[in-house]
Amino acid sequence: MKLNLLVVAGDGIGPEVTNEAISVMRLVMSHGGHELAVTEKRIGGIAIDTDGTPLPADTLQAALASDAVFLGAVGGIKWNALPPNTRPEAGLLQLRASLGGFANLRPAFASKELAVNSPLKPDIIDGADILFVRELLGGLYFGAPREWNKDTGEAWNTMRYTRDEIVRVARIAFQLAQKRRKKVTSVDKANVLEVSQLWRATVTEVAKEFPNVALEHQLVDSMAMLLMTSPRNYDVVLTENLFGDILSDESAVITGSLGMLPSATIGGKVNLYEPIHGSAPDIAGKNIANPLGAILTGALVLRHSAGLEAEAVAIETAVLKVLEAGFRTADLARGNTSFNVLGTTQMGQKVRETLTSQLALT
Repeated sequence: MKLNLLVVAGDGIGPEVTNEAISVMRLVMSHGGHELAVTEKRIGGIAIDTDGTPLPADTLQAALASDAVFLGAVGGIKWNALPPNTRPEAGLLQLRASLGGFANLRPAFASKELAVNSPLKPDIIDGADILFVRELLGGLYFGAPREWNKDTGEAWNTMRYTRDEIVRVARIAFQLAQKRRKKVTSVDKANVLEVSQLWRATVTEVAKEFPNVALEHQLVDSMAMLLMTSPRNYDVVLTENLFGDILSDESAVITGSLGMLPSATIGGKVNLYEPIHGSAPDIAGKNIANPLGAILTGALVLRHSAGLEAEAVAIETAVLKVLEAGFRTADLARGNTSFNVLGTTQMGQKVRETLTSQLALT
């Protein structure tokens, strides 16, 4: 098969980690006789500097014409003084809305060997395997009206959801849970927010379509604590937009770094893939960024947009083998001298070497 992939590497460390991910994807696809056709376009701060807009028209056109879109990262201090609707992040929000993907999948896991990456005790996180399903096109990020009135010193945003928006993302969460451990934890703030009351009632209704999947509800504040004290109790965690953004970032503590977490946005015209870390401009160009989140994101591309499950598993297995062999980037090592600390390109090369050895055995 041929996969037409649009790459928008973006800002900061985005190009560095994206290069490693694409290289790994090319390797595993070519081994299986598949072709990866890459088109590169601009988004975010670099697009503002070059094109005067965070999402140029030709980037959006290329995205809609592709089989999948791979994003590196956007943003940086350089553009923070711009109005919110013209910052790099506005380009990402516009891209998400245009592609139509409403379900953001964010896995976080820790095996016994990987538990040493986390500041949490190994016996708390050993075996944790959580898949966050975050609604991505509603809530505070997209609700209207929204405004910052500098004259009056007021600002407001609107958290808004419709029943249909909740139904469609809830169904994806339950469908994924059927393939996992058959449990969904729905997160809300139903004791305070009317939007969350609608969320809870609607998810409870959808659950009736999936009698083999257990459903529980958690308030977002207590869930923030439970993720750190008993992460192994959770399978699929279903959230609205803002809560999912915060909780899935918090789950980076389980893996040891934001640099480990991939994501996939599905359900729209074209799927969008991105590691969940930011552009980290303070370390850009230093060859120390962790590329593993981007590489694992490449595995999600192959799974959800190319239908290449074996190749996706091969990438994920290679990453685990590299970590289990004691190799780390600086963010994961955190000064532990027992690890062999690698830079961005060296870690990418180590994954490719491990993957090559795996593929030679198949």
